[in-house]
Order: sequence, then structure tokens, then C-alpha cells
Amino acid sequence: MDNRSKSLKKIQNKTWQTYVLELYYIVYIIYVFGGFNITNEKDFSQVDEAQKNKDLWRRWRDARSDWDDEARDAVDFALGNHYTTEESDALNAVGQGDFIIDRVYAAVDKLKSLLTSRNPKFSAIGREDSDNKIAQIWKTILEYCWDISDGDMEFKQAVHDYAITGLGYFYVYIDPESDFGRGDVKYTHVNPFRVYVDPAARNRYFTDASGIILSTILTKEQVLSLYPQIEEFIKDIDTMTDEEDYPSSSKKNTSESFTPDVVKDKDSGSYERYRILERFEKIKVPYYRLFNKQSGEEKVVDLETFQIVSTENAHLIESGLVEAVEIMQTRVKVVASMGQHLLYEQILNTDIYPIIPVPNIWTNTPYPKSDVSKVKDSQRLINKLFSLTLSHAQASAGLKLLVPEGSVDNVGDLERDWANPNAVLEYNPEFGEPHFPAPQPLAGEFYHLIDRVEHYIDLNFGIPELMQGFKEKAPDSVRGTAMLSEMGESRGRSKLKDIEGSLNQLGRCIYNFAKGHYKYEKTFRIVQPNNDLTEFSVNNRLYDDKTNELQTIDNDISLGQHDVRIISGSTLPSNKMAEYNMYLDAYKLGLVDDVEVLKKTEIFDKEGVLQRKGMMSKMQSYIQQLEGQIKELSGDLQTADREAVHAKKQVITEKFKTDLKEISSDVKFKERVKLGELEKVIDKADVRAEAALAIQKANKGSSSKEGSAQNKQ
Repeated sequence: MDNRSKSLKKIQNKTWQTYVLELYYIVYIIYVFGGFNITNEKDFSQVDEAQKNKDLWRRWRDARSDWDDEARDAVDFALGNHYTTEESDALNAVGQGDFIIDRVYAAVDKLKSLLTSRNPKFSAIGREDSDNKIAQIWKTILEYCWDISDGDMEFKQAVHDYAITGLGYFYVYIDPESDFGRGDVKYTHVNPFRVYVDPAARNRYFTDASGIILSTILTKEQVLSLYPQIEEFIKDIDTMTDEEDYPSSSKKNTSESFTPDVVKDKDSGSYERYRILERFEKIKVPYYRLFNKQSGEEKVVDLETFQIVSTENAHLIESGLVEAVEIMQTRVKVVASMGQHLLYEQILNTDIYPIIPVPNIWTNTPYPKSDVSKVKDSQRLINKLFSLTLSHAQASAGLKLLVPEGSVDNVGDLERDWANPNAVLEYNPEFGEPHFPAPQPLAGEFYHLIDRVEHYIDLNFGIPELMQGFKEKAPDSVRGTAMLSEMGESRGRSKLKDIEGSLNQLGRCIYNFAKGHYKYEKTFRIVQPNNDLTEFSVNNRLYDDKTNELQTIDNDISLGQHDVRIISGSTLPSNKMAEYNMYLDAYKLGLVDDVEVLKKTEIFDKEGVLQRKGMMSKMQSYIQQLEGQIKELSGDLQTADREAVHAKKQVITEKFKTDLKEISSDVKFKERVKLGELEKVIDKADVRAEAALAIQKANKGSSSKEGSAQNKQ
């Protein structure tokens, strides 16, 4: 007997008492671990879990301290805070000034616009043929969750953090107040300074991390608003005494920027602040695979559902009609604490951490580098070059007068009188004439160097030159521009591949959350860009009209498994002109219709045009039908006319034949009469001809005799 059979035998031999005890156990587990169960009992398990959160948070915070400093410095550079007070004073001391020509923020903004130009498109593919029916529904559900989460803005913010700090984060959660209290699966971005990861993690998306901690700092009012149940014992919770998640800056003009550390310092109120730590870790949870031998249906359920099913259908399991196999599945458990108190524990319906990283330059650690950190020295060089240029311009504009020693009695009087355009200035020519030294121009390579450094910054960010709007960089033809633009975006596409990996993780996590949450009847509606409405209703329960018993569940999204992936390149901007020309060429070849070409244009009322064109197409089709009917009727009429003409012709022909016979008879009679007369004439002519012929012969005979006689002579 194999292991599977042994497990089935073990389950099938359970008595109803066993099921009752297990049901009591699962109820207890749900009470302790399910939902937001807040308690003020300080048992050892609670204290241990809360203390574990604090200990791990401190360890992981210390491990990433270097990354904190570098990331905060990158934030300053992106905000235009490039100098410390000491650096600024040193530059001003030598007359160069602390000028800033911010090239970094423009590069960050261009990269963000390149990678988030369009919303990502998710696809869901069923792992079996039976799962394909629900695949399109899952695609709509993913779009729905993106839409209600304001996904485009959250996506842009995550990419913003990705470019500046080296890390962006998505956070998947269930909003219990959405959809009138039924809840919805949503996601948001998370400030990377709030996330603490196991330093031993080596996977790019931290899937191998022993845990991830999310830190949230709230005031007392905010805590009581979120957790009103703890008001009675919040006084026993220690207020926050540790450092803020957001590190402070050492830059000179940081106070001009509104960052979390600056806003905190500007707040004059004395608020009590609390730190909430949520630790996410992976555990093994029992699940059960149920197989109905009669219907052939197979389903995987959690422990709670199995307890209910096994209690209601114990006879089916005991008789062997339903097989049940216990399997262990990986799930994410969240443990939340505030101070020394445990707030709640909960097992989430996902094996993917709901805090999903978007790492930039991978270092094989949880501390990747950013694009900004790679170009900080280049930005400093640009500031230096422009400072030198400005200093040189100031020096050239303010001409210096060289006065030979002894040529002027009083240099002070000379300085005073020099500003008077009508002044007469005396000097001793023996010692030399005062003169202006010619300023030395900067080398041309100096300005070329500035261009090279700016190009280097764009190169590091993966920004093609064509995106910068310089017409001299563009080819003459539209097709050439499109090809060059696609080649120039290759580095941007390489960055997008990394981000798409995070989006794939996000899609799968949303899929897991939605599969566990949306167990009730719900209709998902998505309005497409062309105003078309996509709508699917799921978990529709169909009951028997007579017995009112549940027969089946239509579009049951809890069944089947699907591979969720993002469509590669779906977030990149499209070359609309090139795309339009491509569709226009396809239309000329007959590959697409004019409606598809119209969709690629920039016509303002595109939807209205398409609607009117649809109506025109229907009218044209109707007109063609009418024309066909008219043509058919015309043909029938022509046929009738031809038949009538034919009948008339037959009558005329018969009459003509009759007349012709009469005429023929008359002609024949007359011909016979004339023929008789002609025969008489011919007879007379024949007689005459015979007589003439005889005379001719007689004349020939006499002529012949006369010729012979003459010859003899």
C-alpha cells in the first residue's frame, strides 16, 4: 500500500467524534489566529512573538544602515539637495559658488515616463483545458483590482523609488471597507525605508527570506482610529523611542524639501507615537485534496472547509466514494505587534510575500543600488563645470586694470574716479601705462565635456536620445526614426524586464488573494479605453426550482489553476505614427479593415466615429439588401417583358408566314405565266440562232475555197 492509500485509509477510518474534535480545534484556531484578534493578556506566546518582532527589526535595521545612508543621499540628489553646509562654504570661500544644475531629476522623470507610459496588461492561462473558461474572467479581475487601487499612480511611485533608492515596493492587502463592506483586493506602493528584509535573502524578489517586516509609525489618534479595541490598555504600550524609519539628511538645503524627517521636525505638537511591526513569514499549512469518484470532480480545500465537508459528508468519505488526501502547502503568516503587545496573527491565502520588491541594480543582496547613486559623481561634475563657467563669465565681465607701480600717486583716487565717465586721470608714463589684460576664453573641449557628462547620465538611466526631443538626433524618415527609437530603447527595455518580474509576482499575489477572498457572487466591470464595457459575474449559484437545492456554481473562480503573467512590453510607450503606418499598410494589403486603422488615429471623437461608422455600415448593408431586391424584381420584370414580346412576335410571325404564303403563291403564279412567255421567246430566239449559225457556216465554207485557189496560183 502506497503512502497516498495509507493517508486515505487513515482519513476514511475517522469517526464522527474525531471530526467533532477537529472541528472544535479549527474553531479555536480561527479564534486565535484569524482576523484582528486583539488581546491584553500577556501570556508567554504573545510576549515572545512581540519581542521577536522587535529583535528582528533591530537586527535587520542595523544590517541595512549603509544602504539607508546611500539611499537617503540619492533622495537628496533627486530633490536638488547636492551640497552639505561644509561643501557649500568651501565653494563660496574660493568664489565659485554652490550652483546646482539639476540633471538627475529630469533623468528620473524621463525614465519613469518611459517605463510607466501605459498600464500593464496581465494574461491568465489555464494549466488545464477545463481552466481556460475562467482564464478570461481572471484577466478582468486583475484589471479590476488594478483599477480600484489607482494602479497607474502606485506603479509610477514604485518606479520612482526604484530609480532613486534602488528599491520600490508593492503591498497587496484586502480593504475591508471597499464594496460596501464586502472587501476588495487592492495594492499600494510602500516607502522602501519602512521595509526590513532578512539580510540572508539572495533571491531577487526575496522569496527565500526568512521574513519581511513592515514598520508603520502612527500617532495615538491614528492607532485608536485603526484599532479602537485597544483603547483600554494602550496606556500600557510603550511609546516609540527608537529612530525613525526615514533617515535624516545632512544636506544644506534639505529644509526646503518636505520629506518625512523634515515634516516631523517642523511639527511643533507633542504627539505620542507608536511603532507597529508586521512580520511576514512562510509556514506549512495542511490542505486536503478531495476527489469524487462518481462525478470525477477534484478540489483542494483548506482545513476549515475540509472540517465542514467531512462532517456533512462523512458517509461518503467512509464509504470511499470521496477520497481525501492531506497535503502541506506553503502559506504566508503575518504577526503584528505594537510595543510589547501582540495585535494579531493571521494566515494569508498566498505563498508569495505580499510585500513585493522592485529591485534596481542587483547586488545579490537585499540592498540593490540605484540609478541616482551611479550618477551622483557625474552630477557633481556638472555642478562644478557650470560653476567654473559662471566664475569665468563674472571675471571676464568685471575687467581688471593693471597699474604699474609708481605711475599713479593715489590708487584709491583712481578707483574712485574710474567710475566717472568724464574723469581725467593722471599717470606717470615713465613707469608705464595702465591697461586691461585680455581675458582668456575657455577651451572648446570644456563645453563638449558638459555634453558628454549629460549624455553619460542619460546612458546610465537607459534614456534614448530621441526621447530628449533633439531634432538633430532624428533621421529624416518616419520609418528610420521608429527603427532608431526602438534600438535606443533597448536599455530601457532591459530595465523593464526587471520590473516585469516584479509585476509578475504582483499579479500572482493578487490572484492568490482574490481566489481566497472572492467566494461570494460578484460582478466585475471594466471600462476599456474605447468605452467598451467588459463584464463578468462569478460564483453564480444555480438552484433547483423544485427542491431549492444548490445544483452548481457557474464561473466558480475557486476551481482550477492559472498562470498569471504580464504581457511583455505592455507598459512601454508606443510610436503612434509608426503603428498607424503599419496598420495603414496592412489595410492596403487587405489584412485588417478600416475600423482597426481608425482605432490607431488621434481623432478626438474616435468612439463616436466608430459608432457612426457602425451605423453607416448597417445602413449600407440594408441598402445593399434593398438593391438586391430591386435587382431581383427588375430581372423578373425584364423576364416578363421578354415573354410578352416573345408572344407578340409569335403572333406577328404566324401572320407574316400566312401573308408570305399568299404572296408566294401569287408570285409563283406570275412566275409561271412569265416563264411561259419567256419560253416562247426563247424558242423564237433559238430558231433565229440556228439560222444565223447556218449562215455563218456557209460563209466560212466559201472563204476557205477561195483561199486554196489562190495558193495554187
